Amino acid sequence: MSSDRRSFLRNMALGSGAIAAGSILTSCGSEERLAQIKSAAKRKPTMRFNMSGYAAPPLDIVRIGIVGIGDRGSGAVERMTYIEGVEITALCDTRQAAVDGAQGILKNAGLPKAAEFVNGDTGYKEMCQSDLVDLVYVVTSWEWHIPIALEAMENDKHTAVEVSTARTLDECWQIVETSERTRKHCVILENCCYDFFELLTLNMVRQGVFGDLIHGEGAYIHNLDYWMFNIPEDDKMVDGAYTDFWRMKENRRHANVYPTHGLGPICQAMNINRGDKMDYLTAMMSDDFNFAKNIKKHAAENPIFEQFVGWDMRGNMDIQLIKTNKGRTIMIQHDVTSPRPYSRIHMLSGTECFAQKWPLTHIAFGHEVADAAKMKELEEKYTPEIVRRVGEMAKKVGGHGGMDFIMDWRLIDCLRNGLPMDMDVYDAASWSSITSLSEWSIANKSNSIEVPDFTRGAWKMNKPVNLSLDGGGTTGVRNLENAGAKQLSVE
Repeated sequence: MSSDRRSFLRNMALGSGAIAAGSILTSCGSEERLAQIKSAAKRKPTMRFNMSGYAAPPLDIVRIGIVGIGDRGSGAVERMTYIEGVEITALCDTRQAAVDGAQGILKNAGLPKAAEFVNGDTGYKEMCQSDLVDLVYVVTSWEWHIPIALEAMENDKHTAVEVSTARTLDECWQIVETSERTRKHCVILENCCYDFFELLTLNMVRQGVFGDLIHGEGAYIHNLDYWMFNIPEDDKMVDGAYTDFWRMKENRRHANVYPTHGLGPICQAMNINRGDKMDYLTAMMSDDFNFAKNIKKHAAENPIFEQFVGWDMRGNMDIQLIKTNKGRTIMIQHDVTSPRPYSRIHMLSGTECFAQKWPLTHIAFGHEVADAAKMKELEEKYTPEIVRRVGEMAKKVGGHGGMDFIMDWRLIDCLRNGLPMDMDVYDAASWSSITSLSEWSIANKSNSIEVPDFTRGAWKMNKPVNLSLDGGGTTGVRNLENAGAKQLSVE
């Protein structure tokens, strides 16, 4: 099965025009590759239609096709069963067993069986070209995000894509131009924008508590050694927690390959693409002190890992510094190989208030950190309406403590009520662009590089997103009595 899947992925990449994982990674750092990044950063194609603030015609029922039924995909199937106005009408994967598992989730929820697309390299295309779905929910490995998203939009479907949405600047421009031309949403599934503390502090920013924001910090610091080197015991498949070790292969790239968890909430707070924009970036990366060493250790225990010995892996910690047009600064960190506690940092510093989530959650007004009574007062006053409406349900359903459910509920509520998306295609492009921009800066001794303006100047007029901070939607939830049986996903 593993061999068949690898053959399928290679053929699929060639057939769709996508850049396969191996080709993009082995060329990283080359003069040609870096020149392509620099050129794409300067592109300014004409805007066909401004998707920021665009409200597509409402859908009474949102019919969803889910592509990629791994850990994240099966979690999405589970969460969607609790949201009213949703029908999961199609499931697509290269593995019949994965689709069977998702069908079992639907059956347990008392929902109809979905159509299956397990048809080699044409499965996702056939699903997108069918009349079965309104929204294509993409939960595959990263190299397939853009081919599937483009296929969906070209066939009159909205699409929601896991992070990071795009791996190259050319891909970023492709989704922007396609979304504008088709007027179909391309939403980045950045769940961290919907975590409880991030939503609390965002509402405080919008209510003026922070004064003027000055600086923000975010990160993805998460030791993925277990998942990258994991081989399931039950079916003896030698493709790890990430099928065919795709996450391992992505980490050959000397860049921040996973920037959006830390960046997304900061951009929302700073109204990036809606009143401000990221102007330029500089990046630096440490040498590799752990990754290659861990590969050798695991290769000594299992020969399947010998294929990775000698690879030029990325360094352990990389850091990006970003200056915005309004004079603010942002720091983003990424490290998936150091033995240290998980952290996304999430720090906001303003002229009147300071907040940080990791390692300790606290809010401060000056030198003194708010005590428990003050924190309770702030939470009671500034907890946004979306959390008051579905927060408790979200905690019961699970998915990173509930933020995955809030994200999915809000996505469906916007589509059902014809509301603008909280995270539109310009966010998907600009947040994902950090990967290529950091690669260029790291290769050029931390020289700065311009962040493309995917809005082409519309950021000056675009309005900040609401994120349902001041009013709940109309979409309900179902199966409440069954919630809480399963906490979903590891990332």
